[in-house]
Amino acid sequence: MMTSMNQRPIAICDLDPDDRSAVLQAAALLRAAFPDWMRTSEDALAEVREALSPDYTCLAAFVNGDVAGWIGGRPEYSHAWELHPLVVRADHRGRGIGRALVAALEERARDARALTLYLGTDDDGPMPGTTAGGIDLFPDPLAHAIGLQAIDHPSDFYRHLGFVVIGLIPDANGPGKPDILMAKRLSAP
Repeated sequence: MMTSMNQRPIAICDLDPDDRSAVLQAAALLRAAFPDWMRTSEDALAEVREALSPDYTCLAAFVNGDVAGWIGGRPEYSHAWELHPLVVRADHRGRGIGRALVAALEERARDARALTLYLGTDDDGPMPGTTAGGIDLFPDPLAHAIGLQAIDHPSDFYRHLGFVVIGLIPDANGPGKPDILMAKRLSAP
């Protein structure tokens, strides 16, 4: 149990696959946060169920008994975990819930002997969220990665948590809509 900046108690624990209410809340949060990715409630529920599979770690933040956010992660390499996804209810953002969820996932990954936690964060909105959005990144995507700056994008949040840009996948979500790859060292090799 922890307390957020505004002193509401936050409980972070494994999302229980048998808690239908919490699972449905997690799916609704995902759909609300990513409507272009999660086009239907069924899509969002399927994504939550995947995150509840034995291969994943799925943690939820509860405020007053309701799911205020959740995070998924899984080992993708022998010593690296992928963070996917992270979502915080809109009316709870800016209160430390996302930061607490990432920290809890980092702890789980460290306990599993992971050295690196990585993620992809798309710049696929109608307006570019970073200096890499809305442009042709070829012929030198790495130059754009080195100079990447957020305009209005989650990459700033992850940078504040110690993640660094490690690459770009140009046009991953359509022309001028890259995926930004970020990673963080969890433990010294």
